[in-house]
Amino acid sequence: MSESNFWADQVAKQVVEREKQLNRTHTFRTEMGLGASGIPHVGSAGDGIRSYVVNLALRELGVKSEFIAFSDDKDGLRKVPAGFPEAMEKDIGKPVSSIDDPFGCHDTMASHISALLTDAFEKIGVEFRLLRAHEEYAKGTLDKQIVIALKNAKRCGEIIREITGQEKYLTQLPYIAVCSECGRLYTTRVYRFDEDGTIHYKCDQNFSGKNSNTGKILEIEGCGHDGVCGIRDGKLAWKVEFAARWTALKINYEAFGKDILDSVRCNDKISSEIFGWEPPVHSFYELFTERSGKKISKSAGNVFTPARWMKYASPESLRLLFLKRLGTSRVVDPDAIPAYMDEVDELAKVYFESGRRKASGSSKVANVKELEHQKRLFEYVNFLKPQEVKVMVQYSMLANLMRIAKNKDVVKEILRRTGHLPAELSAEDAKELDSRVDYVTNWINDTVPEEKIVYSLSDAQRKAVKKLAYELESKQWTEEELHARLFAIPKEEGMEVGKFFEAAYVLLLNSLRGPRLAQFICAVGCEKSADIMKGRMNEF
Repeated sequence: MSESNFWADQVAKQVVEREKQLNRTHTFRTEMGLGASGIPHVGSAGDGIRSYVVNLALRELGVKSEFIAFSDDKDGLRKVPAGFPEAMEKDIGKPVSSIDDPFGCHDTMASHISALLTDAFEKIGVEFRLLRAHEEYAKGTLDKQIVIALKNAKRCGEIIREITGQEKYLTQLPYIAVCSECGRLYTTRVYRFDEDGTIHYKCDQNFSGKNSNTGKILEIEGCGHDGVCGIRDGKLAWKVEFAARWTALKINYEAFGKDILDSVRCNDKISSEIFGWEPPVHSFYELFTERSGKKISKSAGNVFTPARWMKYASPESLRLLFLKRLGTSRVVDPDAIPAYMDEVDELAKVYFESGRRKASGSSKVANVKELEHQKRLFEYVNFLKPQEVKVMVQYSMLANLMRIAKNKDVVKEILRRTGHLPAELSAEDAKELDSRVDYVTNWINDTVPEEKIVYSLSDAQRKAVKKLAYELESKQWTEEELHARLFAIPKEEGMEVGKFFEAAYVLLLNSLRGPRLAQFICAVGCEKSADIMKGRMNEF
């Protein structure tokens, strides 16, 4: 691979050079944490896509690499997610791996939530090794790091205070026990760690939970139990746990949102100073927001999920969303989809046309650096396996036509008549086109409000349109002949051409405007168009 300035290639190069200097690993690992306590929104897929492409970039550099998705399923439930039963209020504070799946399709809530994202990863094409926190704690993966952290609890607390100002872990140990009486995390306070590995805790803390369905705030109080547990029975505090995980799993790269920058800085210092593992290379990215400007939430209602994106658009467009820029906060909602689909097409044109120009010796590019960047972006959007699609009709064009015609066969005929489609399609191209039309249809049905038009036909319009309908039934028309006749009829009836076309569009499309009328009528069929106009005349 030639020298690339694309961010993933630069990160991979940095990781390899750093590990060579440290001389500590031969298998490289990129990682992301999977939240298991709320519905994964579309931004949740970003960590996986980013870490996976760095993993791909590492492989291109000739090193062995894998991507680990780590499910944080030992975290406690703080909020009942929107759409989940109210009865789950009783489970607030409990580890999500110990809460039954309220929908009955998985053994636990954690498995249900994690499956939503891992299923999305499989559809996106991300290859990963899934690790679950409750299993890793249970089998002792983090035992060594837990003991080290608890023996160095004072210094961990000082580091956390230095970086965040939080003094909590100056008076308690950075470990969260699960109360053996009430089953909750976050209400316990660990105050002693014995040499034999016994952890002493008191369930005397309070925190505020929430039901996202109702907005109700729930004050959760500790049960008062004074108990003991082993090092595998709870979990490390967040500001220490990342560092323990990196060390135990030998992680070399992980991306994070800028909203948890301080926590990452704590873990970085604890990783190097307490555990002796130089922390992984990081990429920090801006958060995605709703159109209101609010950060996308996992527990709030109407979550825009990766699965929903892929109902409306290709996996490649979702990959593009996360790969093109890291440092820019962007609005993410269904309205953004047409632009991303069109951009994938534009990148494909740049990629394949530049290759053909180069092969023919006619390549003349004004900005070589930008061209190479776009080509590399396209390669990563396709996970380094770019394939050319011969028939490419822009998503935005299809969306405009489908909103008007509301029939994919009519749309295809219009595209043929306008030269956007050949007369015959290969089976592969036809499948690709049908897939794109299905995406557009789903997007329109779910996100575009039905246009309600209030219109009253004048007597002159009514008479002219009846004349058109009669003539459409009376003979076979070519598109050219019909085009000329459509301009002649209003003149014969002494009315404005624009008003005549407006009446025809209202009857045929429920819109004041539309595609070229002769082209559209021929695509639908002359007799069928006449039937539609006559059948709807009384509505207006």
